[in-house]
Amino acid sequence: MKAILICLFIWLSIGLQAQPTAHAGENGKITGKIVDSVTKTPLEYATITVMDKSSGKILTGGASNDAGLFTIASVPAGDYTIIVESIGYRKMTLLLVPVQKGKTVDLKLIRLIKKDQDLSAVTVTAKARLVENKIDKLIFNAEKDLTTAGGVATDLLKKVPQVSVDVDGNVQLAGNGSIRFLINGKPSTAFGSNVADVLQSIPASQIKSIEVITNPGARYDAQGMGGIINIILKTNTAKGINGNVSLTAGTRVENGAVNFNARNKNIGLNAFVSGNTRLPVSTPYTSERNSTDTVGKTNTLLLQNGNTRLKRYGLQSGMGLDWTYKKHNSFSASVNYDIFGTSTNGLIDQVQQNSNYNGSLLNNLVTLNNTDSRNRSHNVDLSFNYKRTFAREDQELEFAVNSSIGRTRGNAANEQFLMPQDSLYYGVMNNNPGKENETQVTLDYTQPLSEKIQLGTGVKTTFFDISSEAAAWGYSPLNKDYLYAAGLSNNLQYHQQVYAGYAELSFPVGKLFDVKAGGRYERTEINSYYSNAQQQVKKPGYNTWVPSLFLSKKIEEGQVIKLSYSKRIERPDYEDLNPFVNTSDPKNITAGNPYLLPELGQRVELSYSRDIGNIGSVILTGFYRHNQQDIQPYVKYYPSLIVGDSTYYNVSVSTRENIGTENNTGLNIFSDLHPTAKLGLRTNLSFFHRKIINAIDVGQSRTSFNYRMNLNVSYQFSPLLAGEFFGNFNSARNEVQGRYPSLTTYSIAMRKMIWHKKGSVALTATNPFNEYVKQQLDINGPGFTTTTIRKIPFRSIGINFTWKFGKLEFKNEHKEEGSDMNNL
Repeated sequence: MKAILICLFIWLSIGLQAQPTAHAGENGKITGKIVDSVTKTPLEYATITVMDKSSGKILTGGASNDAGLFTIASVPAGDYTIIVESIGYRKMTLLLVPVQKGKTVDLKLIRLIKKDQDLSAVTVTAKARLVENKIDKLIFNAEKDLTTAGGVATDLLKKVPQVSVDVDGNVQLAGNGSIRFLINGKPSTAFGSNVADVLQSIPASQIKSIEVITNPGARYDAQGMGGIINIILKTNTAKGINGNVSLTAGTRVENGAVNFNARNKNIGLNAFVSGNTRLPVSTPYTSERNSTDTVGKTNTLLLQNGNTRLKRYGLQSGMGLDWTYKKHNSFSASVNYDIFGTSTNGLIDQVQQNSNYNGSLLNNLVTLNNTDSRNRSHNVDLSFNYKRTFAREDQELEFAVNSSIGRTRGNAANEQFLMPQDSLYYGVMNNNPGKENETQVTLDYTQPLSEKIQLGTGVKTTFFDISSEAAAWGYSPLNKDYLYAAGLSNNLQYHQQVYAGYAELSFPVGKLFDVKAGGRYERTEINSYYSNAQQQVKKPGYNTWVPSLFLSKKIEEGQVIKLSYSKRIERPDYEDLNPFVNTSDPKNITAGNPYLLPELGQRVELSYSRDIGNIGSVILTGFYRHNQQDIQPYVKYYPSLIVGDSTYYNVSVSTRENIGTENNTGLNIFSDLHPTAKLGLRTNLSFFHRKIINAIDVGQSRTSFNYRMNLNVSYQFSPLLAGEFFGNFNSARNEVQGRYPSLTTYSIAMRKMIWHKKGSVALTATNPFNEYVKQQLDINGPGFTTTTIRKIPFRSIGINFTWKFGKLEFKNEHKEEGSDMNNL
């Protein structure tokens, strides 16, 4: 609040005391850029005050934008004193700054030095934007959210512009689920097994911010059709020893996290550990499938009624070290270790009725199914980074090596008993271990060609290897024992190399707009082996040219319009390619598809953002996306199906296919408004029209209109007590084979600061008045229709405790940069 009052005072003084002495056309301008003296990071919302040299009265002023840049126009000719201030930094005073008529005074780089003070003496109350709108990405500052206290990453993603999450935790970005997920800007093989499980195992208290890049530039990998979501975990680069502890207890989620940071001069250490568990819950469901066998001229009705019990857990830990050598050389290294797992078991009553076309009942089979499955993965992520800066501002050389080693194991079993005899007639057990390794070697260089023109270029090599082995055993009623099933067992070896190079140029087009244009070339080589293939076919390598273009125009103060274009590719991952055929439910088989082709897409985006000062901000984003070889879940029905040496009857097979072409046109409206100092209103509305052209089942194309909306209301009852409400609605949506259900959720939270704001206690509740969320899924294809209804436990009540400890020390390491005159 102190910072806000200072800003208001400056602006009020400007309004009362400014006395222009010349016409605007004869006045001059003052420009410059404000950065941190050590890290060179641009400082946003720094205040610049222009004072008359002789009278000492404030004449005019301004504030820096998110790039640290500022422009103060209509300054009469004369000599002035310039005062530059930012929260947590020493004030800088520039004396005798001359301004001439019709001229621009460029103060160039103004380096502010951090103050010397400890954490207990610092109260930072200036409100940074909840969502920051950069030229090529949006940044959601997750630390400012209340209702996700004690939640997980999925809960935060529900609130991010253009992002939607369904009841199972599956994420879509602008209507597309093919997203490239990163942790601290680096890939992890953890996301190759089950993205939803990983996101629901990362505590929200561990996340600092979420970056959303819908149209990535040439510097980014082309992978990720929907774009990139980068999850930034909490660290602290200030000097001293500090950290935080977060603990949550709840009816559905329990988690905890500890962060520790230590920094002395030019060496810093960060370590963290966090754990999460979703307590076991039972999900009742019913399923009805009607199918037709045109050859046998029979109709089959399959009814399933039962429940599944699910438990989910996760553990993340990591350590990072960074060292700055002789100011211009920065080294950093980190190692993370993660474990994620789920266990599911259930009982299913099943009835299968076969009848002929005349409606006469041919047979009625009643069975009881007992299912059990466990999936576990652990990952080690290693990274090394070297960054070289130069005396010239923005000139940088960066070298990085990132490696992720993943191990997964899935086990499943199913026993089926004929009723009412209660005799075991079918059983299968399987074991599916897998390995997934990814290594990236990157070299990037940035060269300023002039004050406003900058060239970026680089190369990257990515090595991606998958190994999967599946062993299955089937029950033999004759031997009353489980025998090895060679036909259901298989293995996959998949090796992929991507060689990439890019160039990106940033420059202004006069005073019309700013441009960032780039191109990326990627060469992909694949070598694969699938044991059950009748013939091994070598996949030829292919080239991908990925152009990108960003145009940005500042209409007037606080208003920006942006137009961007990018091309993307979606290469299949482990979960897509894994050839293991899961027959644990012999009526509903699942399998990967090792023959998937990469998906290609192009996207155009137009956005308008307006900063309304203390009132808030609004962002409007329209887009059009075209996908080829679109990868989607796909279900096929078979009256009889041979898998290995076994034959399955009346079975559906769920896999992923290149279904054809998909076109999306959409609009997103995001607003973050503060009608009063205590009240905050945040809305997020998404609308898009989707057309899917089905190339597999010609004539079964789909067209639909989908929308999503949420509302976040926060209120600061006192400096120590705040409350928040969040409501979310996702409309039902049509996919290539059916209609997926709508979803309504709501959350409330209260947070009380304690211990001089070093600690806090938060109470949260999600859907407190509804125990279940009812979801009806309708799927249809050639020869079958399926309706599934699930009642998913969703009510959750929890309490979160957070404590920040330690001190921050800001030392003046570069006194020579503190001179008031070295920036002129």
